[in-house]
Amino acid sequence: MAKDYKALAEVYEDLESTTKKLKKRDIIADFIKKLPSEQLQRVVLLVMGRVFPAWSDKEIGIANKLMIKAISKATGANLKDVKKEFKKKGDLGTTAEELIKGKKQRTLSSKKNTIKHVFETIQKIAEQEGKGSQEKKLDLIAGLLSNAKPKEARYIVRTVLDELRIGVAEGIVRDAIAKAFDVKPKAVEDAYHLNPDYGEIAKTVKKKGKKGLKKVSIEPGTPIKALLAEKAPDLKTALKKYENPILEWKYDGMRALIHKKGKKIWIFTRRLENVSNAFPDLVKLSKKNIKAKDCIIDGEVLGIDGETGRPVPFQKLSTRIKRKYDIKKAAKEIPIQFNAFDILYLNGNCLFDKALKKRRKILKKKIKTKKDKFQLTKFLITKDLKKAEEFYKDALSAGQEGIIVKNLDAAYQPGRRVAGGWLKVKPVMETLDLAIIGATWGIGKRTGWLGSFKLGCREATTGKFLACGMLGTGIKEKKTKKEDVTFKELTKMLEPYVEETKGKKVIIKPKIIIEVAYEEIQKSPKYKSGYALRFPRFMRLRPDKAPKDADTKARIKKLYKQQKGKK
Repeated sequence: MAKDYKALAEVYEDLESTTKKLKKRDIIADFIKKLPSEQLQRVVLLVMGRVFPAWSDKEIGIANKLMIKAISKATGANLKDVKKEFKKKGDLGTTAEELIKGKKQRTLSSKKNTIKHVFETIQKIAEQEGKGSQEKKLDLIAGLLSNAKPKEARYIVRTVLDELRIGVAEGIVRDAIAKAFDVKPKAVEDAYHLNPDYGEIAKTVKKKGKKGLKKVSIEPGTPIKALLAEKAPDLKTALKKYENPILEWKYDGMRALIHKKGKKIWIFTRRLENVSNAFPDLVKLSKKNIKAKDCIIDGEVLGIDGETGRPVPFQKLSTRIKRKYDIKKAAKEIPIQFNAFDILYLNGNCLFDKALKKRRKILKKKIKTKKDKFQLTKFLITKDLKKAEEFYKDALSAGQEGIIVKNLDAAYQPGRRVAGGWLKVKPVMETLDLAIIGATWGIGKRTGWLGSFKLGCREATTGKFLACGMLGTGIKEKKTKKEDVTFKELTKMLEPYVEETKGKKVIIKPKIIIEVAYEEIQKSPKYKSGYALRFPRFMRLRPDKAPKDADTKARIKKLYKQQKGKK
């Protein structure tokens, strides 16, 4: 018999009532180990506030305005009363809960919501498109709420709005799966890096145990977590790290993994986004220039200025990532170049365990290079510091970010920053990727725009965002360059995520990630993180990063200690 959604709502409430990571792990583990396999994938996704895997490009996309209408329709309360309750609660989930408590009589047709029904209905909401789609979404949400008990309504609304608020990060889910089915967390995480769907991983370990996890493998068409580079303090240190180093240009572009299976091509970002439709030119180049039947190639996509031949800023290239219309026009305006540096899979064989020098030899044989279009990354094999410095200067002169120093003897470890694998060398101070979690309306020339922005770093254990500074510089009042971001543009981006207004101050849902430079990190009791960025400056938008990719408080603490150690 299908489990009622009521049981899951009780689990949500238990999770919401504690801040202890181990307690959350135990609550989830106790619940999922009793579930049948067919329910397991749905529940694991729902506990993370999702109905699609992390790599899916499908979004539920429901705004507060439509949810208010749905609550009104389901409860019989007029819109004014729903808005009034929402203003009081500050949460549409608890708003729906209260209004359903006050509902005079449940309809005769009212029936229990099952986990399967809620899951599949929310998926249907995300799939509605075209004419009449808003009304269909409204009806689907109202239908779920009409059958919901008060507590169920709280979590249905929050799930649909993508703000579950129960403090469950991916690490807690990983550990819960490990505990429920008596395997090590690392085994679960390793499998996830190859198939990034914890729901699917949970099903596998329940059915097949430890042996099943070990057999999880990569497959073209399913994204994998890319290997990431650690920051090196300087080039000299990076060169000393490895006996057998190779230096490659670090491009200011978009990390892309090209998957090929027969004639089918997929392009995935480091965020696991499928951007194949946004880059038809790269799909075409891949078909022409990859000589393998099935493979996965790792590399970097650069946007190129048609007149100068130099790379355009990543921000400009990123405008192509989310584009749904005029894609061919965008491809002409911002032509691309693909620079391949690794091959991870070839004709049924995973190449992770092979040394980089062997993978490079295979890569060279399996791609047909086309100059300035589809080519191997510029590289240099040397331990000589002077030669390395010249190579580094060449990269910077060409408009690139710096260089990556890699270990030719190392295997590929997906999803990790590996001390024995890659080191990045950049000329500027290390920036931070932070969320905008609040703002203040401007005055004078900035009237009508948000003029200063509260920055938030992520608390790794809870997923919550903690303030670490206020930013107002680096954003432009008027565009002087195409890559500039204006106060007006940033205000438009942030307005849909405003959760609360208090005078001139607004609280913003942490959805927009920006790259921030700064002069120094200081300890500060003023901000919840305990740290403040001194003279923070806006560098660029990071549309390639999700909130979960934002830098953590632990990282800021580490940078603070490194900084103090230099003094």
